[in-house]
Amino acid sequence: MNKKWLLIGAILLTHVASAQALLPGFNGKEYLDILAISFQRYDSAMEEPHTAVVGRYFRIFQSSEVGLKNRWGLWMRDDNQVAVISIRGTVPALQSWLENFYSAMISATGSLQLTDSTKFEYQVASDAKAAVHVGWMIGLGSMAPTMLEQMRIAYAKGVRSFIVSGHSQGGALSLLATSYLHYLIEKGTLPKDMVIKSYCSAAPKVGNLYFAYDYDFITRNGWAFTIVNAADWVPESLFSIQRISDFNPVNPFVHTDEIFGKQKLLIRWYLRSKYNQMNRVTRKAQQCFEDILGGKAYAYTKKFLPQLKEPSYVETGNYQRAGVPIVLQPDSVYYDKFPNDAKNIFIHHLIEPYRMLAEKYYPE
Repeated sequence: MNKKWLLIGAILLTHVASAQALLPGFNGKEYLDILAISFQRYDSAMEEPHTAVVGRYFRIFQSSEVGLKNRWGLWMRDDNQVAVISIRGTVPALQSWLENFYSAMISATGSLQLTDSTKFEYQVASDAKAAVHVGWMIGLGSMAPTMLEQMRIAYAKGVRSFIVSGHSQGGALSLLATSYLHYLIEKGTLPKDMVIKSYCSAAPKVGNLYFAYDYDFITRNGWAFTIVNAADWVPESLFSIQRISDFNPVNPFVHTDEIFGKQKLLIRWYLRSKYNQMNRVTRKAQQCFEDILGGKAYAYTKKFLPQLKEPSYVETGNYQRAGVPIVLQPDSVYYDKFPNDAKNIFIHHLIEPYRMLAEKYYPE
């Protein structure tokens, strides 16, 4: 009798596990489905839209274009247990590319005045030192109202599990959206039993080191992944400048006067001069980037969003990657099919190279 009940219990547990909407950990089949969904729309490097097999998902909502040519869609898994928030990447339009280049950093907690009547209040990290890409925060803020509305509608229909996803610029936006939704759930603005999992594909860097720390902490135990083709240059961007001010407060670099003061006069003079020289170089580089990719980029952005108010920028350019990396490493077979080609800068960035490598390393 005991064996019989143990067997029944095992069957029930297996059934419950198989019925669970989302599980932590990287799932190759989930990612391939998400990748197919991402390429149902235009991407900047594509001349024609590529229609891929979407597997077991169907679209139930598509937003209008907002912000700087931003758009997202809601897809439902065929068992009605999991909804996918799929954020579109860059499209062949000046304002869409401008969103990428408007890359000065703003605080990870604050507000953006998008129009005279629309203020986007946000939090994407709890660390006061965390900072993020301003252009993509504008994109997220433009999409957030319909995103939250559709999530609440899906929740009312019994959906508790959401996958946040995107490729390229869509991957960058999905990184920020994952954090944004996490803090709304934490505050009780969204229901506490919502589960968020994230697949950010070919995403560039979206924030500084302290944003990355925060993101990796809040998505720990297998709930957020960044998928990278090692031959793709897009995930290597944006430019990163690390200054002394980017370190945690307790570090040896803020005590240089004390350290140098213990040396002989000539040695002390030499060390201080070289240290100050290096410090000036990184400070000037960061200020140059902020001027071009902040103030000047804002002036162009305002032509498309005339009511956008220029935010205060954080004095940092220390962009870092976030999310558990899933590295798709090219081999000789891959390069036979996708050889390096200086005339095609997106050869390693689109669906076919990512799908080929994902199927190789994560077969169903």
